[in-house]
Amino acid sequence: MFQRAAIFLAFVAVAFGATVRLYLKDGTYQMAREYQVLQDRVRYYSTERSDWEEIPLELVDLDRTKKEVAGHEETVQADVKAQAEEDAAERAAREEIERIPAEPGGYFIHGDKLETMKQAESKLVNDKKRTALRVLSPIPIVPSKNTVELDGAAAALRVSNDRPEFYFRFSAEESFALVKLTPKKTSRVVETVEQIKGVPGVGEDRKEVATFKKQVGDMLFKIWPEKPLEPGEYALMEYTEEKLNLQIWDFGVGPAN
Repeated sequence: MFQRAAIFLAFVAVAFGATVRLYLKDGTYQMAREYQVLQDRVRYYSTERSDWEEIPLELVDLDRTKKEVAGHEETVQADVKAQAEEDAAERAAREEIERIPAEPGGYFIHGDKLETMKQAESKLVNDKKRTALRVLSPIPIVPSKNTVELDGAAAALRVSNDRPEFYFRFSAEESFALVKLTPKKTSRVVETVEQIKGVPGVGEDRKEVATFKKQVGDMLFKIWPEKPLEPGEYALMEYTEEKLNLQIWDFGVGPAN
């Protein structure tokens, strides 16, 4: 004799508009939006016929059905969590980008602090003299090797993170790179420059660091090293290919020596 009060368990599809398989003991299944176990029968909403139907409980493989529903729920919950984390990361990235000033230049963000990087004054050095390297101004070079250098043994900006992230905002389309500087007595060498007589253009040799680069806005790029940086002196460099046209923002990893 059946109880008059209907005792039931309701299983609802785990995603909006999704369906579950209501497995039968003969190996077949019905596609259902949801189902309810009612005493001696199972009531389910058929997605194929868009209506409520009933089937004897003894024909239904509830264990297999519940197992699949639980698996779907775990998958959906994992997807929802992953999507929430991705959305949060995107929001954080947008908020960080919005902090970057509109003025062209290099910027370093660490924690809640944004630092506008000071552009370094570079020098063109040969065996005879030391001359200022002026931004966006071509420099006549005699057929010999010269070095582009920064005064001082260490940069004022020190970075403790060995994989720092920087932003570049440009005023025009240019190439840019992260370079490792070579220490000298009272300066740091950015690159070696050579111009061969009769050969157009300028040859530049620098120690570029492998980086990831990503455009995150109009003329705004993010750059960070692929691998941890060793302690030492570095610089972000904006340059024009085959022309001695440099803009440099220096920094150091670890304490200054």
